Amino acid sequence: MPIDVHAHYVPPGVLEVLRARGAEYGIAVAPGGSPSCPSLSFDTGLRLRPFVPRLMEEETARIESFLAAGVDRQVLSVWSDLMGYGLAPAKGEAWHRLMNDCLAQLCARHPARFSFLASAPLQDPATAAREATRAVRELGAVGLLVAANVLGVNLGEVPLDEFWSTVGQLGVPVFIHPTEPVAPPRTRRWTLTQVVQFTYDTTLALSSLIFSGTLDRFPALQFILPHGGGLLPYLSGRLDHMHGRMDRAAEGDLARQAPSAYFPRCYFDTLLHQPHVLRFLIDSVGLERVVLGSDWPFPPGTNRPLEILHAAGLSSSHIAAITDRNPRRLLKL
Repeated sequence: MPIDVHAHYVPPGVLEVLRARGAEYGIAVAPGGSPSCPSLSFDTGLRLRPFVPRLMEEETARIESFLAAGVDRQVLSVWSDLMGYGLAPAKGEAWHRLMNDCLAQLCARHPARFSFLASAPLQDPATAAREATRAVRELGAVGLLVAANVLGVNLGEVPLDEFWSTVGQLGVPVFIHPTEPVAPPRTRRWTLTQVVQFTYDTTLALSSLIFSGTLDRFPALQFILPHGGGLLPYLSGRLDHMHGRMDRAAEGDLARQAPSAYFPRCYFDTLLHQPHVLRFLIDSVGLERVVLGSDWPFPPGTNRPLEILHAAGLSSSHIAAITDRNPRRLLKL
């Protein structure tokens, strides 16, 4: 039963509420654009680029599409640019409650086909912890989604201990997804934001959590990393080397172990597009830490996520581990 752990969806009901009562959330549906590709503007001044096609596709069509590709279940998360971490805490809480409620309703309509990762307003750790608890215990979320930075600050440098403590107690994994609502000047062209900046964002996020001691303080935390873990598998030796050589007191390095020693707390998705790179990932982190991911429907993703597994020459047993056993163990499905 192949399970895709990295797929994005925004229930149309979210937009319906914003069109009717957007002021309650500090978010408006911007005029213009098509119904399927709207743009949102936040009262913080942020305006997002238009939704990609099929981000809000009709749910039956979505199911038919991934079944045709050989996938039996998608684990849905919203678009990470929607996190709205700049909103006032009360509006941020209302916004994430709305998104989580709508995803939960979708999963309740199709329990055999969808599960979801809930989001939370990280601008207020106590509120984020409360919403994470509600989403997991009352709505049935199988994990949590966080953006890889909070308004440009690395995750490990944001005071989120109350949130991390709660997540550890909930026993669900955290999907760290890169986000750059406003592309940095050097990556605005040639899709370099998606190709380079996103993988860099993921790498900075987990590295900062390791070096800040967050993974030591909260040993129950587990993470899902998209796009093959960004640069982390490739840079593991360099991270370990500098952990041993830096002035740890001056740098504020609180990690008790070499950074790669924390990799077994992470799961890495298969969205790498080259079979030999997937084989390198498996050799680097271990078969038991790799899970299927499509990033559907964004352009860097694929609607045929199983193809790379076959192209890499993996055995049927290894494919079953990546597509079924590993995600089922991780998400308790």
